[in-house]
Amino acid sequence: MTRRSINIEGLSHGGLPIPQASLVGPLLASGGINGMDPATGDIPADLEQQTDLVFANVRRIVEAAGGRVEDIARCVFYVRDKSCRPLIDAQWTQMFPDPQSRPARHTLVHDLNGPLLVQCELTAYIQEIA
Repeated sequence: MTRRSINIEGLSHGGLPIPQASLVGPLLASGGINGMDPATGDIPADLEQQTDLVFANVRRIVEAAGGRVEDIARCVFYVRDKSCRPLIDAQWTQMFPDPQSRPARHTLVHDLNGPLLVQCELTAYIQEIA
């Protein structure tokens, strides 16, 4: 089974040689997905903008791997404080509207680097389409 790095133009880990995600067979595992704007490379100071970009970047990464958001099995959110939760919940229910078909989710308070207020890691199972 081969491993394939998933990289998104405009997203980076500060110049480190780390992909946004790795696809091994049908398993997709991401690194930290943050609120970086791929068009500018900037991370906005605003929590709502960061949260919106985190979810947009989650979608970008899954689709670059050949999947859909429906393939996501688990998300772990790292937040500076729990005040992020309502913004995450709003985006969560928009991305996963069916309460009977949502990924598992965990939210942890964490001392994030620099301007980051929210970050996500995901695990997805992407089946090949015949």
